[in-house]
Amino acid sequence: MSHNNSARFMVTLTLESMDIPPSGTIAILFFGIIAYCLILLFQSMLLVTIVVKRDLHKPMYILLFNLFICDITGATAFYPQLICSTLSQSREISYPACALQGFLIHIYGTGSPLFLTVMAFDRYIAICEPLRYHTMMRRVTLVKLIFMVWSLSFAMVGCLFMLTTSKEICRTNIVDTFCNNPSLMKLSCEDISVVNYYGLFAIALVQGSSIFIISLTYIKILITCFSTKQAKSISKAIHTCGTHLVVYLTFEINVLCSLISHRFESASPHLRRIFAVSVVIFPPIINPLIYGLQTRQIRQTSLTFIQRKISSI
Repeated sequence: MSHNNSARFMVTLTLESMDIPPSGTIAILFFGIIAYCLILLFQSMLLVTIVVKRDLHKPMYILLFNLFICDITGATAFYPQLICSTLSQSREISYPACALQGFLIHIYGTGSPLFLTVMAFDRYIAICEPLRYHTMMRRVTLVKLIFMVWSLSFAMVGCLFMLTTSKEICRTNIVDTFCNNPSLMKLSCEDISVVNYYGLFAIALVQGSSIFIISLTYIKILITCFSTKQAKSISKAIHTCGTHLVVYLTFEINVLCSLISHRFESASPHLRRIFAVSVVIFPPIINPLIYGLQTRQIRQTSLTFIQRKISSI
C-alpha cells in the first residue's frame, strides 16, 4: 500500500497500543488530566511571575521563561492527544495531526537542551567573569541568543520533517505510543538513508555541542570556585549550578536512552516506549518544581503572589 503526497494527508495512522487493561484506562485518564493541568498551572504561574516582577527581568530568568515555553510546547503536543485517545478508546490519528505532534515534540526536544546550554554559559560568565557580566550579557546579546536558539530549533526540525514527510508511505502503524520522527520514518518503504543521516547529524550537533559546552563551563566554574577558597561563593555556585545540572541530566538521560533504543532493533519495544514517554512526562513536571523551589527569588515572589491572590478572594 503506497500513498502519494496528496493522498497521504487523508491517511489514518494507528498508534502503538499502550497495553493497558480496561481497569487501568481510568487511571491513565486521570493521570493525563492531572499531570497536564499541574504542568500548565506551575509553568503558567512561573511565566506570569517572571513577566510581572521587574527584578526578575534578568538573563537567567528570561532564559528560564523560554525553557518553560519549551516544556509547555512538549506537554501540549503529548497530553491532549493522550487524553483524547484514552477517552475515545481509539489509537487512530490522521497523518497531518501525527506530523504536527512529532514536529512540536522535536521542537521541545531541540529547544530545551539549547536553552539549558545558554543558561550554563550565563552562569559561567556570572561566576567566572562577574565584573564583565553586565557588559557581556547585555539585553541585545540575550535577544540574539534566544533568537538563535528558536531559529536553529525550527530550522533543524523543519528540515527534518520536510525530508521525512516527502517520502511515500506504505505502512500505517506508528511503532510508538505517540508520534515522533523515528516512528514516521518507519512508515516509508523508500530509501530513508538521507533522512537518517540528517537526523544523526542534527542529534550530534545539538546533543554534542550541548554536552561539550556544559561540561566545559562546569569545569571552569568548579575551578574558579575552588580557587577563590571562599566558602560562601562555593556554596552559592554549587547550589545554583546543582539545580541546573539536575534539570539538564534529567532531560539528557531520558533523551539519550530514547534515541539509543530507537537505533537498535533488538531493543525491547516496551522499553523504547517507556523511554520515549519519559522524555515528555518528567522534564515538564520536574523543571518548574526544581526551579520554583530551589531558586530563592522565584520561590519568594511566587509565594507572595499566591498569598495576595488568596487574601483578595
